[in-house]
Amino acid sequence: MSDPAVLVDAAVSGRRRRLLTGNGRPLWSAAVLLAALLVATPVVAVVIDGLGSLNSGSLPQDIGPMILTTVLLMAGVGTGTLLIGGGLAWLVTAYDFPLRNLLSWALVLPLAMPAYILGFVFLSTFDVGGPVQSFLRTVLGPGAWLPEVRTLLGAVVVMSLTLYPYVYLLARSALVEQSATTYDAARTLGASRSRTLWRVVVPMARPSLAAALALVMMETLTDFATVQYFNVQTVAVGVYLVWKGSFEFQAATQLSMLVLLFAVAVLAGERLLRGRSRFHQKHGRGEGLRARRLTGWTGWAAAFVGLAVLGAGFALPVAQLVGWAIGEAVGGSEPLLDPRFAEYLVNSIAVASIAALLCAALALMIGHAQRLGGGPVVAAAAQLTTFGYAVPGAVIGIGVLIAFARLDEWLEVAGVPGGTGLLVTGSVAGILFAYLVRFLAPAYQAVDASFAKISPALTFSALSLGSTPRRLLTRVHLPLARRGAAVALVLVAIDAVKELPIVLLLRPFGFTTISVWVYELARENFWEKAALPALGIVVVAVIPVYFLFRRTAGLKNGAVAHGQ
Repeated sequence: MSDPAVLVDAAVSGRRRRLLTGNGRPLWSAAVLLAALLVATPVVAVVIDGLGSLNSGSLPQDIGPMILTTVLLMAGVGTGTLLIGGGLAWLVTAYDFPLRNLLSWALVLPLAMPAYILGFVFLSTFDVGGPVQSFLRTVLGPGAWLPEVRTLLGAVVVMSLTLYPYVYLLARSALVEQSATTYDAARTLGASRSRTLWRVVVPMARPSLAAALALVMMETLTDFATVQYFNVQTVAVGVYLVWKGSFEFQAATQLSMLVLLFAVAVLAGERLLRGRSRFHQKHGRGEGLRARRLTGWTGWAAAFVGLAVLGAGFALPVAQLVGWAIGEAVGGSEPLLDPRFAEYLVNSIAVASIAALLCAALALMIGHAQRLGGGPVVAAAAQLTTFGYAVPGAVIGIGVLIAFARLDEWLEVAGVPGGTGLLVTGSVAGILFAYLVRFLAPAYQAVDASFAKISPALTFSALSLGSTPRRLLTRVHLPLARRGAAVALVLVAIDAVKELPIVLLLRPFGFTTISVWVYELARENFWEKAALPALGIVVVAVIPVYFLFRRTAGLKNGAVAHGQ
């Protein structure tokens, strides 16, 4: 007869194993835990180093204004994107007017325009030496007072025009997916269209609006170049300036901890904005809100609003860049194509491609391991891998530097000469690792969305027929999730091409990407020279942005109801 104590120990051991790996394969579950550890390493390194230097580091004297400026910037951009993106989503969903079908997808295009590119185009147009102020001084006189452009308000306007598509996409999807029955019921009971909007439609769309605002806040907190163009000192900018400028590393890590607190506050705020209320539709997704036709001047006024936002955020800046590029080609003393352009473009494409492949492969591995029956710890570790996207690039860069420095010290103690210092200062390995931490989240979300459509019965049937996990991945899961993997590759590649602070912190000597080149040229007010590489970034980003719209918001428009 078996010993009861042995049976109890075996049961406890089995319960612990299922907690860690569920019914899955231990090696695949361990790979997910390792991926989560890799993503968490830079953040943990910043926290440990920052806590250890609390008594020895000295924060900048202007830390108070930095914090206030960061809060005001995030609040301003959040409000601006909510008004622009949410308002335009309601306009193209609830009303039918001229050019509505065109605007419904074209309004996403500013997502392809990095804020730092729109920023220097905006300054070249409205700053002291720009055509607008020159014309106003001609009309009003040379001594006329004109408002300062390089201010917090200017940064809010520029960032709102480039980030509102996040709110527009999610808000429009939420509105299109709403059933018309709830809206019609409120209208039947006597509620006006505006009252129905605020009391029925907005509460049901609140989770989507909260998620969009969280993305906007994260992008605002991460921004590095745009705020510097406008002389706005945020905490994220302070991290880079203290680290690279004054070389006060301990103060920089403490500022990085402060930025992390901002990121955690944004995530907590997103949960609060969602609220505890829950809204469900009993009859699934109906025909959507019926659009009211706008005729006459009201219809063209609605079209003008959409065209004005699209022009300010995308069309006019692109036209200005094209004009500069042509002017530089015709009247410039240097050749049209700078010899460095090809080198920097190749650097950007190479790093972005490798990062995209790494992120997509790791995302496939994580999704596959979960489908093998990973336990709750594995599921939690998979969610942890998405945290890196909420951490600003400057903080991740500093965390990578700290982590590699500690690893170098440990290897030297273990008797390994040379350590790993060259991995950061002599190659792009540090950049690739930081990209993996930063951009694994969008890759995982895209792949996981495809895996969610694969029936668990299909996975278990293949396993029951003797298929190995590796064969299951290559013959079943990968073919079925190839669309998600393709989206993951595109999203990561575009984000990597536009990334700036990580490259500035970790690039080896003599290594420059096209985004860094644009930033350096614009910082020195060489607008015309920055035009062609800036156009390259925009063109590279336009195609995936269009497909992103087709995937997330390419939904059928509501039916048109006349005179409703």
